[in-house]
Formats: sequence, C-alpha cells, structure tokens
Amino acid sequence: MEPASHGLRESATFDRATIQAIQRAAETGVYDIRGWGAKRPLPHFDDLLLLGASMSRYPLEGYRERCDTDVVLGTRHARNPLRLATPVTIAGMSFGALSAQAKEALGRGASEVGTSTTTGDGGMTPEERGHSNHLVYQYLPSRYGMNPDDLRAADAIEVVLGQGAKPGGGGMLLGQKITERVAGMRTLPVGIDQRSACRHPDWTGPDDLAIKILELREITDWEKPVYVKVGATRTYYDVKLAVHAGADVVVVDGMQGGTAATQDVFIEHVGIPTLAALPQAVCALQELGVHREVQLIVSGGIRGGADMAKALALGADAVAIGTAALIALGDNHPKYDAEYRRLGSAAGYFDDYQDGRDPAGISTQDEELSARLDPVKGGQRLANFLRVMTMEAQTLARACGKAHLLHLEPEDLVALTIESAAMARVPLAGTDWIPGTTR
Repeated sequence: MEPASHGLRESATFDRATIQAIQRAAETGVYDIRGWGAKRPLPHFDDLLLLGASMSRYPLEGYRERCDTDVVLGTRHARNPLRLATPVTIAGMSFGALSAQAKEALGRGASEVGTSTTTGDGGMTPEERGHSNHLVYQYLPSRYGMNPDDLRAADAIEVVLGQGAKPGGGGMLLGQKITERVAGMRTLPVGIDQRSACRHPDWTGPDDLAIKILELREITDWEKPVYVKVGATRTYYDVKLAVHAGADVVVVDGMQGGTAATQDVFIEHVGIPTLAALPQAVCALQELGVHREVQLIVSGGIRGGADMAKALALGADAVAIGTAALIALGDNHPKYDAEYRRLGSAAGYFDDYQDGRDPAGISTQDEELSARLDPVKGGQRLANFLRVMTMEAQTLARACGKAHLLHLEPEDLVALTIESAAMARVPLAGTDWIPGTTR
C-alpha cells in the first residue's frame, strides 16, 4: 500500500535523500565525493526565451541567407589568437579523470568542426595533442605535468583559478585511477589518492598573477593567448582583476559545471548559477571598456544550441562544454544500463566518475574498460553533436534577424520568472520590467 494512503507526508526539510545522506555519513564517517555537478534546481537558460522576428524585426531565410559562426579568441595581446569555426569549445578535463581514448576522441571531434579542446589537470598527452588542431593547455594550482615544452606546444594557455563545481576548493583523483602512466605524468605515487591544491603557490593576489602571466608570455614568445578561468562567485570583481592582470580571455564557470570528483557539499552549496554570473562578467568588461576586446567564455551546464544562443545573446563570445561532451562520446548510454545498475546506479544517473569503473570507458583508467571506447567513433559522435549545437544556434539567430551568432544581444531575450529576469538583467516576458531596476 502506498504511504499516501496512510496519510503519510514526506518532509520538505528531511526528505528521503537527506535522510539517506545522514545515514551514509553516520555509517562511514567520511563526506560524500562524486562527480556530475549540481543536481538541485537552479535558474538556468531554460528560464529565458528568444524573441523571434515577425513585423518589427526581419528574420533571415535559413536556406538563402548566411548566419556566420566564427570567433577569434585572444586578440588582446597574443600574436597568434585562436580562430575557431564555431563558438562552442571543449572544457578542460584531465587525463587521469578521463581515459587516453576519451582525450583522443575529444581532440578528434573538436578538430573535425574547427574548434578547440583543453587539457585539464595532469599534463598534455600525445593522443590529445596529436588529434587537436587547437589545444588549450591548463595551468592549474597543482602544476601536475607542467613543463615549458608543453606550454610552447599548446595553442593557448588557461590559468585556472577556480572551477564552477568547486570554487575555492581543490580537486580529487582517487588512487584507483592513478596508474603508472598517470603517476609518471604527475610525479605521484601509483595507486595513492591525490588531492589538487585549491590555490596556486606562485602568487597570493592579482599583482602576482600579472607577473606570472607575463612570465607565461615570455616563455611562449608572446604567441599564445592567455586565458584566466574563475569559478562563479564574486564574478564582477574577479573578472575585473583578471583583466587588470593581463588576461586575453576570461572563462567564467557557473556552479552547474561538472567535475570528476569533489565533495557533494561543495557541488550543491558553493558558487552561483551560470545565468547569474554571465551578466556580471559582461558588466565588468563593459565598465573597463574591453568587452569583445577581452573575450568571454562561459561554461557550466551548457547543453545545446539554445543554451549557446542565449549565452551569446547575454554577451559571451563563446561557450565551453564538458559534461555534454562526455555524454556525446557515449557516457550514460542505455546500452550499459545493466552495468551501471551493478555499480548501484543507472544510465542517466551515473555520477561516480571518481571510482574509475565507467562502463563506457570514458572516466576510467582500467585498460579493459577504456578499450571499449573507439576514439574515432567517439570523435565522430562528438563532432555530430557540436554541429547540431551550432546549427540550432544559427536557426535561432536567423529567427532573430541576425547574420552572425555574435550579433545576438540582450534585447533579443525575455525571462519567464522574476528570479531569472533579475539574474539575466532582461525583462520579464510581456513587460518592460527588469527586477532590481527602478523602472
């Protein structure tokens, strides 16, 4: 008999998930570590709508009129900025968290559509460099695998100050994923849990960061764009400081961003939504007079062309995807559902990326499992997804009368809720009211 038939009600405060979390903590004495990103409902791009053209605006004909998608990143100081065919890029995900096959597949897929991928923590693999036409090298607090030769071999450098899933916190890589190869690249003992630092040891503030960025430019002969990535918290101030430190590109990662492994309490309770962070970043750039001169990449929960179009309309120059890219490669696929269930999960729910037992062969270092992922086929799946994202965004931009994705603007958007209107700084649908303004 159903509990409701007895008049039972579930507590909104102590619901079953909360009770289970308390019981698990009481039984194990350790906090929960997982991947996947925030699961709580948050204001997101679904809460915005685009205003298609009709009478007061003139739409473009999809079969006859162009809508361009190219973007150039790193034009402020770099002699060789990145010229990408589409403004959707692949976010940093490390070798260690991901298999070598997955890193190769990401490079293949991104290169096929003319965009970039990013190394993540732990260094640069030959598989990724060899199949990535545009590769961004992440310089993280851990400095695992960092060497000047890899900096010079990259096409851009991303200095990571924070990640959306865990701003202010370091990452985790459990011992079962630290194989001899991973350990050798990171100078770690094999099979021992590793925790990345939460801050860089090379500086204590923006002035020191400016010195480090200058050092990176000199190492690479001023050729490479230097990105600065921040987890979305005090975004307005962080973006201004990144610009003053000399960044060519600023990357803002909202709290919907995924992670291979960190504390659940971090994922759900630290940071702000991507939708709230993006307008703050744009405002900071505009006040400094460098919007579009310093390019803005936004990440954290980007899932398709509609999300990309809305992010660009709010002022981003490009978006980055991580979780969506892994799903495109084949993660959480129904064909592995029985194996996910044996792990205590199911297809569509799997978030134990840290355990290294991913049946799809993506977030694992197990040779038998990782062999299941064909990098060529995985790369083709990712390329298909990136093409669809781009075409969806083009379709929406044309409907708004735009001949380029970067011509989308806040005037093309309205919000469905008061919260999303206030965060995105666009009118509530059917009104001219932006909550928080005086009009």
